[in-house]
Amino acid sequence: MTQLFDAATARKTQFKLIHKNSLLVLLTTTLFTLSSGAKADEHADLEQLRATTMSLIDALVDSGVLSRQRADKLIRDAEAKAKIKVAEANATDKIVLAPLPVVGADGKKVVRVAYVSEAVKSDMREQIKQEVLLQSKTERWGEPGALPEWMNRVKISGDVRARFESTRLDENNTPPGLAYTDGLYTRAADIVGNTLTGGKSTFNTQHDRSRMRLRARLGIDAQISEMVSTGITLTTGNTTDRTSTNQTLGQNFNKYSVVVDRAFVKLDPAPWLTASAGRIANPFFSTDLVWADDLNFEGVAMTLKPKVSEQLDTFFTAGWFPLRENSPGKAPGRELIGLQGGLAWTINAQTKMKLAAGLYQFRNVEATGETDESHATNSEYLVRYEYPEGFRQRGNTLFYINSKDDPNLNWGLASKFKEFNLTASIDFAQFSPLHVTVTGDYVKNRGFSRADIFARTGTAIDDGRDSGYQGKIQFGHPSMNARGNWNVSLAYRNLGSDAVLDAFTNSDFGLGGTNNKGVSLGASYAIDKNTWLSAKWMSSDVIDSMVPRTSASSFPKTKLAVDIFQFELNARF
Repeated sequence: MTQLFDAATARKTQFKLIHKNSLLVLLTTTLFTLSSGAKADEHADLEQLRATTMSLIDALVDSGVLSRQRADKLIRDAEAKAKIKVAEANATDKIVLAPLPVVGADGKKVVRVAYVSEAVKSDMREQIKQEVLLQSKTERWGEPGALPEWMNRVKISGDVRARFESTRLDENNTPPGLAYTDGLYTRAADIVGNTLTGGKSTFNTQHDRSRMRLRARLGIDAQISEMVSTGITLTTGNTTDRTSTNQTLGQNFNKYSVVVDRAFVKLDPAPWLTASAGRIANPFFSTDLVWADDLNFEGVAMTLKPKVSEQLDTFFTAGWFPLRENSPGKAPGRELIGLQGGLAWTINAQTKMKLAAGLYQFRNVEATGETDESHATNSEYLVRYEYPEGFRQRGNTLFYINSKDDPNLNWGLASKFKEFNLTASIDFAQFSPLHVTVTGDYVKNRGFSRADIFARTGTAIDDGRDSGYQGKIQFGHPSMNARGNWNVSLAYRNLGSDAVLDAFTNSDFGLGGTNNKGVSLGASYAIDKNTWLSAKWMSSDVIDSMVPRTSASSFPKTKLAVDIFQFELNARF
């Protein structure tokens, strides 16, 4: 019995010890967790566990397993250990590195919000919805064939022209070569060729010829912003003929060169102000009497367009265009400065008129003869003053600028060029859609002075002219943009030898250049939208002899009569 009693007492004592230790661990853990700052949902669970533990301790006291004194001591020990653990945990937290911030795909720090109210969620959904709708509208989502928005700001245009050309030369024309110069002066250096140095001229003045020519142009214009735009145009042609973009067929099927014809930046800071820089289209209101149709300008230009009334607009254009860069010690720069002012007047619903006056001054294009001293001391002398082949056309008065010790052959311009130009056009639409358009152009070279030429060349030249004019009347549709459109035209042209710099005027009439006169007849017919046939006939003759008349020359007369027929197929987009 004694042994059985001792065994029961031992199991009871062991039971008390086990429950005491378990309760101590449980209570300590609960108190520690509560003291270390649990989250809201965890805190509720631990409070429930603490209450259960305290109820269990009270039940053990009531059942006599634990005395109240031992139960209180158990609780105090648990609280003390919990405080120690909390202190150890806080000390450990102080040396734990802060977690790295979470970064999104866009590189920005991600901020996590534990709770978002329904009102805020609704606002966010509406804001995202509006942003998506705006983007879809801007980028034209869902529209069949729609292009990206940036492509709406790019415009591509171009045209292709195939031309058959027949040139009829009078058999009585003066043969090429020495007959076009007296040895010191000429107005047709290309026809003289190198005959003065013992060579033979290859220029054709008497034999008819025919040829096919092609012109292709491709332009890309981009609107960068409301104020800024830019453009590039590529074309056939070459880098030695600035007034033509034609490519002559008959190259044994070889390919053609493509050149940059325009490249510019354009600013429109206000509706009445435009400025352009680069290689730009002709900024002046003009005809091909002064500036060839295919000629583009290099430099900067600015146009003011103040509006006076609903019927009257005015415009003022100024431009600076370098022809040759300034090379200190070698050759001075050549340049063109252009100024033009005009108005566009809507007289009534059927009548409109445009009128402009311009002044174009070329600087440093006239020549000075080379001296024996300059020939001996300055090898760049001729570069300064020559009017070289590839730049000139034909018609301007030229003189031989080499010294007598120089065996070479170089020509220079005898006159300065300061061109005053009046251009007018009036359009009558009483027979709309047919129009009658009358255009007039007059030019006078205010830089032409016989006394100045005498001082520069040492010889008096008593022929040659400093003025020119052109009149044209056209009847029919003003544009070939619709099938069945047509028009016919008649023009007369008379351009004196030194009225304009021959390098930049029409390159077809009279084989190009100045010192010619004659008529032109033209007709066009649209066989489809933006596709048309055209024919043009030009008949010309020289005004003054190609050999300038001087007091020392025998004044040989030259004849150069030229008829040109052109038939074209045009298409544009």
